Amino acid sequence: MQLVDTHVHLNFESFDADLDAVAQAWRQAGIVHLVHSCVTPADFDQIQAIANRYPEISFAVGLHPLDMDQWSDQLPDRIHRLAQSDGRVVAIGEIGLDFFKSDDAELQKAAFQAQLAVAQRLGLPVIIHCREAAAEMAELLEAFWQVQGPVAGVMHCWTGDPAETQRFLDLGFFISFSGIVTFKNAAQVKASAQRVPRDRLLVETDCPFLSPVPKRKEKRNQPAFVRHVAEHVAELRNVSLETLAAQTTDNARRLFKLPAASFESPA
Repeated sequence: MQLVDTHVHLNFESFDADLDAVAQAWRQAGIVHLVHSCVTPADFDQIQAIANRYPEISFAVGLHPLDMDQWSDQLPDRIHRLAQSDGRVVAIGEIGLDFFKSDDAELQKAAFQAQLAVAQRLGLPVIIHCREAAAEMAELLEAFWQVQGPVAGVMHCWTGDPAETQRFLDLGFFISFSGIVTFKNAAQVKASAQRVPRDRLLVETDCPFLSPVPKRKEKRNQPAFVRHVAEHVAELRNVSLETLAAQTTDNARRLFKLPAASFESPA
C-alpha cells in the first residue's frame, strides 16, 4: 500500500534534530512521496536542501497569506524564477486568504491574484490556504476564472462545510484533509470528506501541526501519521484503507504530476 502526504513543512525547527529518523518512519509507513509546501520564498534554499536528501520529496514555492509583511511588487517575478529553477517544483503555494487574525485583506487578495497568475503562466497547480475566507476565496477565484481562465489546485487542510466544499469542487479543485478530520468535534469536516468525489480527494498531515487521532498527545505531527488520516477518511467513506490509499495516491500523482519513480516497487 502506498500513500502520499500532500502537505508537509519539514524545514521547521522541530525536525532539525531527527529528520533522518522521521524519514525512516514515513518510509516504513508506506509514504512514498511528499509535497513540501512553502511559507515564504526565503525558505526555498532550505526546502531544496531537504529534497536533495530525500528523493521522494517534491515541493512548492509561494508566499503564505499571513506573511504579507514580505510582499512586494517584485515577489511574483522571484517566485516565477524560483519555480523554473528546479524541476522538483510541482506547485505554487501555499498561497491564499486568512482572515482569522488579519487586517490586510485587500493586500492578501492582491498577492493571491498575482500568485495565481504566476501559476497559470507556468502551468502549475496552486496549494491554497483558506481560513475564515471561503466566500471571498470562491468569489475571487470565480472572477479570475472568468477573466484569465482556470488554474488547477487543491484546497489544503480543508475545514469547510459541504456547501463550501461543493463550491470549490465546481471550480475544479481537489480537496485535501488533514488530521482535523479525525477530531471528535469536526462534524462539518467529516461531512465534507464524505462528499468529495473519489477522483478529487487528497490526504495530508500539514506537519508539524495538527497531529491526528490517535496521536493527539504528540505535539509534533509527522508524515508517517498521514496513514491515520487516510484510515479515518476511509472509514467515513465506507471503503477499505487500501482503496482510499490507491485513490488518493493516484489523485496526487495527477494533480502534481509526480515522478513515476517514487511509485515503483523496490527490486
